[in-house]
Amino acid sequence: MELLSSLIESNKGPLNGLQKDLGYGFRDLGLLQLALIHRSFSFEHDGRQDCDNERLEFLGDAVLDLTIGHALFERYAAMREGQLTKLRAMLVNEGHLAEMAEKISLGRYLCLGKGEDSSNGRSKPSILSCAYEAVVGAIFHDGGYGAAADFVCRHFVTCFDTQKDKMHLADAKSSLQELTQEKYNEAPVYVVENAEGPDHQKIFTVSVRFRGEVLAYGKATSKKEAEQQAAAEALVKFTDLDILP
Repeated sequence: MELLSSLIESNKGPLNGLQKDLGYGFRDLGLLQLALIHRSFSFEHDGRQDCDNERLEFLGDAVLDLTIGHALFERYAAMREGQLTKLRAMLVNEGHLAEMAEKISLGRYLCLGKGEDSSNGRSKPSILSCAYEAVVGAIFHDGGYGAAADFVCRHFVTCFDTQKDKMHLADAKSSLQELTQEKYNEAPVYVVENAEGPDHQKIFTVSVRFRGEVLAYGKATSKKEAEQQAAAEALVKFTDLDILP
């Protein structure tokens, strides 16, 4: 493709810099360049529908599901299937992939149409996340599963524990209720113990109680978040100390 060849020739310096940030050297540099071409750019230059990153994005989406799923399976041997699925979803959702793209300044390498470029397309989560998937697809197509898995280990594993903690906090209330319902056929109760500060900056202290006993406290700027923190703390105590009567 003439357009692709021209871009590779003019972008050799930036493409070499991106390869360093990725930690992967392409045998076929055209794959990396193709992963960076948004359809708006392709349409404006030659109107071809086969000279953009959407097919590589499709491939990269599947590759991320597999490689991250495998890495999670190996890392968290005690985690159940439902938790693994939720954690993988958090790691590959649009917002998180956009954050990963921003870490390597992927936006500045993209080929965008004039309209997308002028409307801050280089910082749009939808464009960044799709381009990131396309880059992963390009790595897989160029170097196979081993190269893609190595990339995931270097770029994603450091995020696993952080995302796991966020997942547990978000699911803490439902998880605690499931545990108490399963063992005792009763649900915990949340009580607002204190609310400090002006209306627009209140800090809520919430306790979670079971059978009249305080299991834990949470403090946050919203009741919901304080309840989640209290539930998360209670889950730690319940799991580690078995304090429930």
